[in-house]
Amino acid sequence: MGGAERPFRTVLIANRGEIALRVARTCRDMGIRTVAVHSTDDRDSPVVRYADAAVQIGPAPARRSYLNMAAILQAALGSGADAVHPGYGFLSENPDFAEACLASGLTFIGPSPAAMRRLGDKSAARRLMAQAGLPLLPGTLEPTGSLAEAESAAAGIGYPLIIKAVAGGGGRGMRVVRRAADLAHAYRTTRAAAQTLFGDGRVYLERFLPHARHVEIQILCDAYGGALHLGERDCSVQRRRQKLIEETPAPGVPAGTLERMCAAAIAGARAAGYSGAGTFEFLVDPAGRFFFMETNCRIQVEHPVTEMATGIDLVREQIRIAAGLPLSLSQQDVRPRGAVIECRVNAEDPDRDFAPAPGRLAGFAPPLGPFIRVDTHAFPGYRVPAAYDSLLAKVVVWAPDREQAVARMRRALAEFQVAGVATTIPFLRRVLDDPEFVRGGHGTDLADRLLGRPDGAP
Repeated sequence: MGGAERPFRTVLIANRGEIALRVARTCRDMGIRTVAVHSTDDRDSPVVRYADAAVQIGPAPARRSYLNMAAILQAALGSGADAVHPGYGFLSENPDFAEACLASGLTFIGPSPAAMRRLGDKSAARRLMAQAGLPLLPGTLEPTGSLAEAESAAAGIGYPLIIKAVAGGGGRGMRVVRRAADLAHAYRTTRAAAQTLFGDGRVYLERFLPHARHVEIQILCDAYGGALHLGERDCSVQRRRQKLIEETPAPGVPAGTLERMCAAAIAGARAAGYSGAGTFEFLVDPAGRFFFMETNCRIQVEHPVTEMATGIDLVREQIRIAAGLPLSLSQQDVRPRGAVIECRVNAEDPDRDFAPAPGRLAGFAPPLGPFIRVDTHAFPGYRVPAAYDSLLAKVVVWAPDREQAVARMRRALAEFQVAGVATTIPFLRRVLDDPEFVRGGHGTDLADRLLGRPDGAP
């Protein structure tokens, strides 16, 4: 994009780590100046050097830095930014922050606060999607107000079921219940956890599918009614509902089912008045039926999977849409090709129940070679902080078909050298060698089965 099409002069990136660096790179491609914010622990982060300017916004605890709305807004206004990109996590799906940006004269690069509120309340989103015709799992459409209410609803839903926080997301704030005898304890602990994690203790109930596929649809919508999808991502390899491996195309899901899911995602986005990049998440049962789960109103960790398959820069489209420009492409322009797999490499110890493994990297050498992309902010000598998410890198490979993509990912992970901290690489390699994964017949219970928790119990 040339400077004549530059939609903003300066974008402040309200995030850290690999996503901050990734957003800064697209801004530079577009000729947009960037401002990085950082905590005291992140003063040596690569994005601090990469961005055109950097502002320290507070100490390591996120609530005093990356969740400190006043400090971020002050940094944006003081640095001459005219837009804020929130990345993922932190304030990315906080409608109050989006409103505060707008009230300060800043463009929030994401959906409107109203759309975020419609979809951020998971219970309200279920009601809205039901009205839009999206299929839902049996469950409650309103938050359950008491244990007695939950017990009554559970009798109708059946077991196993899952209790979810209304304000939850990112795999947090949910608990599977397999027997009626366990409901009371699970209900109380989930409500307490939801209150602690999200400041909102409301929960709802939904039928739990133990061997489902987790498939999501990436969408783009502009402010003029334009909407398109960029295909699917299969995110079925999860540990306690935290994604580990994502890929496209979704293996084993019929093309007709995927087409209906894409159409449902577009219908849902239109019902919510959505604009920007977003993701509709679905569960697909062994019979091929799909059910709406939730919408993520942000760029997602796994967005490079779609970028590698389609050649479309999702952050660039986000920025253009936020600037009030129409979609730069039509549905006919979206032509995913080949197979793409992404593995998340975290500083966690699989032999210690994936405990975080902060520390200094004595060595760090990502894989190279054809059709490999590594999004990372780490480097030799980098100190993995204990205060934040443990994601070190995302390894993404492309190949003409899934068999070759799996082989390429095996080679990439074998080449990836990380010294000084434990990582999830050994477990990822184990998944890639698992016959069920190789066949593409796995569900969301695969990782738990490999870990000796066949029922996925937390």
